Amino acid sequence: MYSMTGYGRGTHSENGLEITVELRSVNNRYLDLALKCPRAFLAYEERVRNLVRESISRGHVDVFVGVNDCREKDRTLHVDRALARAYFEAAKEVKEAVPEAEEDITLSFLLRQPDVVRIGDAEEEDEALYPVLEAALKKALEAHRAMRFAEGERLKRDLLSRMDVIENLRADIEKRAPMVAKEYREKLTARIEELLGGKVDETRILTEAAVYSDKCSIDEELTRLFSHIAEFRKICTAEQVGRKLDFLVQEFNRECNTVCSKSNDGELTRLALAMKNEIEKVREQIQNLE
Repeated sequence: MYSMTGYGRGTHSENGLEITVELRSVNNRYLDLALKCPRAFLAYEERVRNLVRESISRGHVDVFVGVNDCREKDRTLHVDRALARAYFEAAKEVKEAVPEAEEDITLSFLLRQPDVVRIGDAEEEDEALYPVLEAALKKALEAHRAMRFAEGERLKRDLLSRMDVIENLRADIEKRAPMVAKEYREKLTARIEELLGGKVDETRILTEAAVYSDKCSIDEELTRLFSHIAEFRKICTAEQVGRKLDFLVQEFNRECNTVCSKSNDGELTRLALAMKNEIEKVREQIQNLE
């Protein structure tokens, strides 16, 4: 069982190139991947996404890529002639506007202006980036997976403990349910005796009690809750359980709501509401699972 929340970091160095990848994930219904990296890595974005998808099925995932490039590389200088001319003409216009300004439009002046001269790397060296990126990413994914597993196991223990509480509440409801019809029959008998002065039609009493018992019967709901509890524990043994458990908890809620609507007894209602409270806590925790 894995949580959707986690963090992982991986660094790999090779031939003067060091790349660090950080992964951070939070809850999300589907896989939503955001990649933040230098422009040199944009060509490898789809490869990165595919590697992440192999390890993570859903959640919002931020991937941060950092690089420290200490390689000896061939460099090229790109001169923007039009921009240099524009700076020169602008300097002349300023000189005309302010004649008393000292004349210093020199070559060094133009070289100091932004973007007149830009440094570029040889394109053939870009292919060396991906092997190092891939190694760093796999290390980050492994650390991220380990953290999500540890968190998932903690959530699993919490969910199973709450399922024990739900099972105990179901057992208490099952014990209480038969007593409701019995108490109704006793109250009905006492009420008729009070009104009719002790003259009671036992057959009519039994008929009314049977109708009431059938109307308030929750045997089917209790049976389905028993089955849901067993299925919940079985699902918890798998790895990716979030969607399945989310659907199953909806079934828990449906059965519990039916018990509440059928119960005409204060104790049954109290137990059913306590169960709904636990089911809601389970539902909230499931939102954190992959």
